[in-house]
Amino acid sequence: MNALVIAAQEVRVGMRNRWVLATTVLMAALALSLALLGSAPTGTVKADPLAVTVVSLASLTIFLVPLIALLLSFDAIVGEHERGTLMLLLSYPVARWQVVVGKCLGQVAILAVATVIGYGAAAGALALKAGIGPQAWSAYAAMVLTSIMLGAAFVSLGCLASTLVQERATAAGLAVGLWLFFVLIYDTALLGVLVADQGRIVDKTMLDALLLLNPADVYRLFNMASSHAVSVYSGMAGPGDPAALPAPVFLAVLAAWIVVPLAMAIVAFRRRPL
Repeated sequence: MNALVIAAQEVRVGMRNRWVLATTVLMAALALSLALLGSAPTGTVKADPLAVTVVSLASLTIFLVPLIALLLSFDAIVGEHERGTLMLLLSYPVARWQVVVGKCLGQVAILAVATVIGYGAAAGALALKAGIGPQAWSAYAAMVLTSIMLGAAFVSLGCLASTLVQERATAAGLAVGLWLFFVLIYDTALLGVLVADQGRIVDKTMLDALLLLNPADVYRLFNMASSHAVSVYSGMAGPGDPAALPAPVFLAVLAAWIVVPLAMAIVAFRRRPL
């Protein structure tokens, strides 16, 4: 119950700081742009406009949602410490794990509202178009759900970073480093390894495992390969044969990326001196 109270307080703070409004407007504007402009040629090529939009939005989400999640969460603990409010918060009958869980829940709630409203606006605009199949709607709903899960994974990583450092500036730098590593550097390094290895050591099974070590890759593979309606336009028939892994595996791994960093943040906060 204390965790839910802290989560509600985080949402109220986010609303006062215009975080909810800003993230919602940003995601809605980008989603509508992709939905209305990106699907414009589909009338000629007879492509499903919603499936094309899922591919475009999934690619955008990999860059945008982790960044927003880290900006929301990087100062969750260290920011309270620098402002001198952490001691006051812990003077109440609240456990340390409830503080971490409550802050993460509040930030995920902010991100979830922005995602549902922003991507829902794009879905509403596309609902006026003809030629959208039920498989595409299912894939779109799955994309919204996994976008929230991807954001929650990076919120957990941001909270973990916030519990490990003593200064807000250090936490900000660590958050930027996490975004660069998981979104940009990891796949580039993996591609370099594949080119240098030429299949001698890194076989298909090992490549599948390496892809699961990055939440952004898990999100990408799920949304671009698990639905036939979307995989037709995504071109995800490349390395790792992602379709060989069932969709529940991707969801379970993405859930693990939420739970494990959060558990590590709780342990680190318990050991953190005040």
